[in-house]
Amino acid sequence: MNNHHETPEEKRERLRQEELKKNPIGTLKDGFNGNGNLADLVGSLGWKGTGILIVVLIVGYVFYKLFS
Repeated sequence: MNNHHETPEEKRERLRQEELKKNPIGTLKDGFNGNGNLADLVGSLGWKGTGILIVVLIVGYVFYKLFS
């Protein structure tokens, strides 16, 4: 028998992770639309997507500074 009972926080996190696995595009959309939080956005992108997002933001900032 497993005597470990999930706390409400653990249950919420487990359900959130399951939802991310089932519907990654929906959580990505929520993160961009402001309905989600930054953790949802980054969690749905993964480490490669997060890296690409950071690079795009930096390149965009450089172009903004060069041409303004």
